[in-house]
Amino acid sequence: MFDTWRRSREGAISVEAPFKQYARTTQWGAALHLLRGGIRSGVKVPPGQYIAIANACRKAGQWQRAVSLLNEMWESKTEPNIISYSAGISAYEKGRQWKQALALLRGMREAKVQPDIISYSAGISACEKAKRWEQALLLLNEMWMTSLEPNVISYSAVVSSCGKGEQWQWALVLLSAMWEATLEPDSATALGPARVRRAGSGNRPWRYSARCGRRSCNPTASSIMLG
Repeated sequence: MFDTWRRSREGAISVEAPFKQYARTTQWGAALHLLRGGIRSGVKVPPGQYIAIANACRKAGQWQRAVSLLNEMWESKTEPNIISYSAGISAYEKGRQWKQALALLRGMREAKVQPDIISYSAGISACEKAKRWEQALLLLNEMWMTSLEPNVISYSAVVSSCGKGEQWQWALVLLSAMWEATLEPDSATALGPARVRRAGSGNRPWRYSARCGRRSCNPTASSIMLG
Protein backbone atom coordinates (compact mmCIF):
# COMPACT_ATOMS: atom_id res chain seq x y z
CA MET A 1 0.00 0.00 0.00
CA PHE A 2 2.77 2.46 0.88
CA ASP A 3 4.38 2.01 -2.57
CA THR A 4 1.92 4.73 -3.58
CA TRP A 5 3.87 7.26 -1.51
CA ARG A 6 7.28 6.14 -2.75
CA ARG A 7 6.19 6.48 -6.38
CA SER A 8 4.94 10.02 -5.82
CA ARG A 9 6.62 12.62 -7.94
CA GLU A 10 8.78 15.23 -6.15
CA GLY A 11 7.66 14.05 -2.72
CA ALA A 12 4.00 14.92 -3.20
CA ILE A 13 1.25 12.41 -2.58
CA SER A 14 -0.75 11.44 -5.62
CA VAL A 15 -4.44 11.05 -4.91
CA GLU A 16 -4.96 7.31 -5.34
CA ALA A 17 -8.29 5.51 -5.35
CA PRO A 18 -7.82 3.76 -1.97
CA PHE A 19 -7.10 7.03 -0.22
CA LYS A 20 -10.12 8.79 -1.74
CA GLN A 21 -12.33 5.85 -0.88
CA TYR A 22 -11.27 5.86 2.78
CA ALA A 23 -11.51 9.62 3.17
CA ARG A 24 -15.02 9.76 1.71
CA THR A 25 -16.48 6.98 3.79
CA THR A 26 -16.60 6.09 7.46
CA GLN A 27 -13.23 4.35 7.16
CA TRP A 28 -11.42 7.30 8.68
CA GLY A 29 -9.09 4.98 10.59
CA ALA A 30 -7.80 3.43 7.38
CA ALA A 31 -7.36 6.86 5.81
CA LEU A 32 -5.43 8.04 8.85
CA HIS A 33 -3.25 4.92 8.76
CA LEU A 34 -2.50 5.56 5.10
CA LEU A 35 -1.58 9.17 5.84
CA ARG A 36 0.75 8.20 8.69
CA GLY A 37 2.45 5.69 6.43
CA GLY A 38 3.16 8.41 3.90
CA ILE A 39 4.61 10.70 6.56
CA ARG A 40 6.89 7.92 7.86
CA SER A 41 8.12 7.46 4.29
CA GLY A 42 9.26 11.08 4.28
CA VAL A 43 6.55 12.29 1.94
CA LYS A 44 5.32 15.88 2.05
CA VAL A 45 1.58 15.64 2.55
CA PRO A 46 -0.44 18.27 0.65
CA PRO A 47 -3.10 20.20 2.61
CA GLY A 48 -5.95 18.61 0.67
CA GLN A 49 -5.16 15.18 2.10
CA TYR A 50 -5.12 16.46 5.67
CA ILE A 51 -8.40 18.27 5.15
CA ALA A 52 -10.08 15.27 3.50
CA ILE A 53 -9.16 12.98 6.41
CA ALA A 54 -10.08 15.65 8.98
CA ASN A 55 -13.53 15.92 7.40
CA ALA A 56 -13.87 12.12 7.42
CA CYS A 57 -13.00 12.08 11.12
CA ARG A 58 -15.46 14.88 11.86
CA LYS A 59 -18.30 13.10 10.07
CA ALA A 60 -17.54 9.98 12.09
CA GLY A 61 -17.80 11.96 15.34
CA GLN A 62 -14.02 12.05 15.83
CA TRP A 63 -13.86 15.84 16.02
CA GLN A 64 -10.82 15.89 18.30
CA ARG A 65 -8.82 13.84 15.79
CA ALA A 66 -9.97 16.21 13.08
CA VAL A 67 -8.75 19.25 15.01
CA SER A 68 -5.48 17.48 15.82
CA LEU A 69 -4.86 16.72 12.14
CA LEU A 70 -5.51 20.31 11.11
CA ASN A 71 -3.21 21.61 13.85
CA GLU A 72 -0.55 19.19 12.64
CA MET A 73 -0.98 20.52 9.12
CA TRP A 74 -0.67 24.15 10.27
CA GLU A 75 2.39 23.34 12.41
CA SER A 76 4.09 21.97 9.30
CA LYS A 77 4.13 25.59 8.08
CA THR A 78 1.27 25.05 5.66
CA GLU A 79 -0.50 28.36 5.21
CA PRO A 80 -4.11 28.07 6.43
CA ASN A 81 -6.73 28.80 3.79
CA ILE A 82 -10.49 29.16 3.81
CA ILE A 83 -11.00 25.41 3.29
CA SER A 84 -8.84 24.35 6.23
CA TYR A 85 -10.30 27.06 8.46
CA SER A 86 -13.83 25.96 7.61
CA ALA A 87 -12.91 22.33 8.28
CA GLY A 88 -11.62 23.32 11.72
CA ILE A 89 -14.73 25.35 12.56
CA SER A 90 -16.93 22.44 11.44
CA ALA A 91 -14.92 20.07 13.65
CA TYR A 92 -15.43 22.31 16.68
CA GLU A 93 -19.12 22.59 15.79
CA LYS A 94 -19.35 18.79 15.78
CA GLY A 95 -17.78 18.74 19.24
CA ARG A 96 -20.08 21.51 20.52
CA GLN A 97 -17.05 23.70 21.19
CA TRP A 98 -18.59 27.06 20.31
CA LYS A 99 -15.87 29.20 21.89
CA GLN A 100 -13.14 27.47 19.90
CA ALA A 101 -15.23 27.73 16.72
CA LEU A 102 -15.64 31.49 17.18
CA ALA A 103 -11.96 31.85 18.05
CA LEU A 104 -11.08 30.20 14.75
CA LEU A 105 -13.43 32.56 12.93
CA ARG A 106 -11.62 35.47 14.56
CA GLY A 107 -8.33 33.89 13.55
CA MET A 108 -9.49 33.86 9.94
CA ARG A 109 -10.19 37.57 9.96
CA GLU A 110 -6.89 38.33 11.70
CA ALA A 111 -5.10 36.31 9.03
CA LYS A 112 -6.92 38.33 6.34
CA VAL A 113 -8.85 35.26 5.20
CA GLN A 114 -12.45 36.25 4.57
CA PRO A 115 -14.92 33.70 6.02
CA ASP A 116 -17.48 32.39 3.54
CA ILE A 117 -21.00 31.06 3.98
CA ILE A 118 -19.67 27.62 4.99
CA SER A 119 -17.43 29.12 7.67
CA TYR A 120 -20.17 31.31 9.11
CA SER A 121 -22.79 28.56 8.95
CA ALA A 122 -20.52 26.20 10.90
CA GLY A 123 -19.90 28.90 13.50
CA ILE A 124 -23.61 29.65 13.78
CA SER A 125 -24.39 25.94 14.15
CA ALA A 126 -21.83 25.70 16.96
CA CYS A 127 -23.60 28.57 18.74
CA GLU A 128 -26.98 26.96 18.12
CA LYS A 129 -25.91 23.70 19.73
CA ALA A 130 -24.60 25.62 22.74
CA LYS A 131 -27.84 27.67 22.96
CA ARG A 132 -25.88 30.90 22.42
CA TRP A 133 -28.54 32.80 20.48
CA GLU A 134 -26.87 36.20 20.91
CA GLN A 135 -23.65 35.03 19.27
CA ALA A 136 -25.60 33.30 16.50
CA LEU A 137 -27.44 36.55 15.72
CA LEU A 138 -24.22 38.53 15.70
CA LEU A 139 -22.61 36.10 13.27
CA LEU A 140 -25.63 36.38 10.98
CA ASN A 141 -25.30 40.16 11.15
CA GLU A 142 -21.61 39.86 10.25
CA MET A 143 -22.62 37.94 7.15
CA TRP A 144 -24.93 40.75 6.09
CA MET A 145 -22.30 43.38 6.86
CA THR A 146 -19.79 41.60 4.60
CA SER A 147 -22.38 41.26 1.79
CA LEU A 148 -22.72 37.51 2.25
CA GLU A 149 -26.21 36.19 1.62
CA PRO A 150 -27.18 33.66 4.32
CA ASN A 151 -28.59 30.39 3.02
CA VAL A 152 -31.23 28.07 4.48
CA ILE A 153 -28.64 26.39 6.72
CA SER A 154 -27.47 29.71 8.16
CA TYR A 155 -30.98 31.00 8.81
CA SER A 156 -32.23 27.68 10.17
CA ALA A 157 -29.44 27.45 12.73
CA VAL A 158 -30.10 31.00 13.99
CA VAL A 159 -33.86 30.44 14.13
CA SER A 160 -33.29 27.21 16.05
CA SER A 161 -30.90 29.00 18.39
CA CYS A 162 -33.44 31.73 19.07
CA GLY A 163 -36.09 29.08 19.67
CA LYS A 164 -33.92 27.31 22.23
CA GLY A 165 -33.31 30.63 23.94
CA GLU A 166 -37.06 31.39 23.86
CA GLN A 167 -36.42 34.43 21.70
CA TRP A 168 -39.53 33.89 19.62
CA GLN A 169 -39.65 37.50 18.41
CA TRP A 170 -36.26 37.25 16.75
CA ALA A 171 -37.13 33.84 15.36
CA LEU A 172 -40.17 35.36 13.66
CA VAL A 173 -38.12 38.26 12.33
CA LEU A 174 -35.68 35.81 10.77
CA LEU A 175 -38.42 33.61 9.34
CA SER A 176 -39.82 36.74 7.70
CA ALA A 177 -36.35 37.53 6.33
CA MET A 178 -36.14 34.01 4.89
CA TRP A 179 -39.44 34.40 3.08
CA GLU A 180 -38.40 37.81 1.72
CA ALA A 181 -35.20 36.19 0.45
CA THR A 182 -37.33 33.47 -1.20
CA LEU A 183 -35.79 30.80 1.02
CA GLU A 184 -38.21 28.10 2.12
CA PRO A 185 -37.90 27.20 5.83
CA ASP A 186 -37.65 23.46 6.38
CA SER A 187 -39.74 21.52 8.87
CA ALA A 188 -37.03 21.78 11.52
CA THR A 189 -36.97 25.57 11.19
CA ALA A 190 -40.67 26.29 11.32
CA LEU A 191 -42.04 27.30 14.72
CA GLY A 192 -45.12 25.64 16.17
CA PRO A 193 -48.31 27.67 16.74
CA ALA A 194 -47.83 27.77 20.51
CA ARG A 195 -44.36 29.26 20.14
CA VAL A 196 -45.57 31.84 17.63
CA ARG A 197 -48.29 32.99 20.04
CA ARG A 198 -45.66 33.50 22.74
CA ALA A 199 -43.92 36.05 20.53
CA GLY A 200 -46.81 38.45 20.96
CA SER A 201 -47.79 41.12 18.47
CA GLY A 202 -46.70 44.00 20.72
CA ASN A 203 -42.98 43.27 20.67
CA ARG A 204 -40.91 46.04 19.10
CA PRO A 205 -38.66 43.92 16.84
CA TRP A 206 -41.70 42.14 15.36
CA ARG A 207 -43.59 45.38 14.69
CA TYR A 208 -40.48 46.81 13.10
CA SER A 209 -40.03 43.76 10.90
CA ALA A 210 -43.57 44.07 9.59
CA ARG A 211 -42.92 47.49 8.08
CA CYS A 212 -39.38 47.31 6.75
CA GLY A 213 -37.22 45.31 4.39
CA ARG A 214 -34.76 42.64 5.44
CA ARG A 215 -31.70 44.82 4.89
CA SER A 216 -32.86 47.46 7.37
CA CYS A 217 -33.93 44.86 9.92
CA ASN A 218 -30.61 43.13 10.36
CA PRO A 219 -29.96 42.38 14.04
CA THR A 220 -27.02 44.33 15.42
CA ALA A 221 -25.20 44.33 18.74
CA SER A 222 -27.42 47.17 19.97
CA SER A 223 -30.74 46.00 18.52
CA ILE A 224 -30.34 42.52 20.04
CA MET A 225 -30.90 44.13 23.44
CA LEU A 226 -34.44 45.02 22.35
CA GLY A 227 -35.43 41.34 22.42
